[in-house]
Amino acid sequence: MASAAPAAGLGPEGGAKNRARAPIVLVTVLAIATAGLVYELLAGAIATTVLGNSLRQYSITIGVYLFAMGLGAYASKFLEDRIAERFIDVEYGTALVGGTQGMLLFAAYGRAEAFEVLLYGTLIVVGALVGLEVPLLMRILQRDLELKDLVAKVLAFDYLGALLGSLVFSVVLVETLRVPLERIGILFGMLNCGVGLLAVWALEPHLARGSRRGLVVRGVIVFALLAVAYAWSSRVRITGEQELYADRITYVEQSAYQRIVLTQGPGRVQLFLDGNLQLSSLDEYRYHEALVHPAMTAARMKKQVLVLGGGDGLAVREILKHSEVERVVLVDLDPAVTQLARTLPPLAELNHGALDDPRVELIHDDAFVWLDEASRAAERERFDVVIADFPDPNNLALGKLYSQRFYTLVKASLAEHGVLAVQSTSPLFARKSFWCVERTIAAAGLHTLPYHALVPSFGEWGYVLAAREELAPPSRIEVQGLRYLNDATLAALFTMPADLGPLPVEVNRLNQPVLVHYYAGEQAEVF
Repeated sequence: MASAAPAAGLGPEGGAKNRARAPIVLVTVLAIATAGLVYELLAGAIATTVLGNSLRQYSITIGVYLFAMGLGAYASKFLEDRIAERFIDVEYGTALVGGTQGMLLFAAYGRAEAFEVLLYGTLIVVGALVGLEVPLLMRILQRDLELKDLVAKVLAFDYLGALLGSLVFSVVLVETLRVPLERIGILFGMLNCGVGLLAVWALEPHLARGSRRGLVVRGVIVFALLAVAYAWSSRVRITGEQELYADRITYVEQSAYQRIVLTQGPGRVQLFLDGNLQLSSLDEYRYHEALVHPAMTAARMKKQVLVLGGGDGLAVREILKHSEVERVVLVDLDPAVTQLARTLPPLAELNHGALDDPRVELIHDDAFVWLDEASRAAERERFDVVIADFPDPNNLALGKLYSQRFYTLVKASLAEHGVLAVQSTSPLFARKSFWCVERTIAAAGLHTLPYHALVPSFGEWGYVLAAREELAPPSRIEVQGLRYLNDATLAALFTMPADLGPLPVEVNRLNQPVLVHYYAGEQAEVF
């Protein structure tokens, strides 16, 4: 039952005030629903960055958050009096906990156990507070609106706010403005606090005499705390994030697609995407020479080369060592990575400025979508060599780039005697995953030739060569000056020891992404 209204809220004049302010109160529903969804998405994004496995993290995050909202909604029945004041205090509490949630999670970045406790603890608190908001507002508004109008309007604004929150978070703040994640939460905490302060005026007829000043003071204090948190958030994030890495962080960027971190230590530069090591300057040449040169050697022609992924430019660097190359098309989803590879000195020096070579064409697109569109073009372009250099298949978005359908599209872009090379995870630590990739390529109608190389930063690493026709292992390196490969080591790549041998696995399909599950299981066993 709603709290008894003070004298200002009784009678025709008070009722008129309530009705006049009801639309403003409904707008607050839009604001709090927007903020509530952003807190949920923010927790999922940070959890994915720290813990990996985006499907699992978002699923658990959403489930825990909705459960907590249910607890909050149920708990609202036990609030019997001073409902308007309780609502405003809930807004302040949501602003403080939800707003600082991202910063606190980054502070615990390097401590996995503490991070999970903090993640789910803050999720439950924020979810319960958000779950209290709408029931309390509906009880406040019930004397000004008929039940059918009350339910319809409040829920409509609530759902609209959810849509707005999802669009603002992903499209505007993350993709367009690239606001750091820890600051996004604080900005929406300020929004929640502003809603609370606005409610002091909008709900004045429902407030007890003398309560306004205390509510305003509390709101100003919360807003000031959030302003301080905003000023310190980047420093807190860097301090917490640094614990994840052995070397000093020298560059951090949250792109529209991933978190990019560059570290530098004694004699080495390392690049991490979403916390996963992508390269180390100490031994990346082993990885990239093994990825590129067997395919370039096996191909009859190498004028037209397609690189899928590999936005760091290191595979392109190796490709350009072959004088016959006339054109290299690099298709990478994230323009932030290729921009860094071109302009950030440690990376640009490492790739020898490969992405600025006039023979290189950069395309920023999803490789799957780009290949699909290319397959329907009236004049289909075909490539002599295709290099697929994607991150490991640790989520469904990446898993599709190792699917039978994807390799079918790659096959359609291969020249008649073209050769494909695919990085295929570790045949030692992710053995099922490796052979799943090999079997999936074969299921697309290509002949395969698996091989491996030792890359100390990653361990024993695997690749697959493929072509329309059967391939013999290449035996001679055609370029000079390589640091790792020579004729002898090239031949050794294609000898698979018994402990790297085939295992019975299924084909990875779009509707049956078994590779993602193989990989997740094998990573859990290793780590």
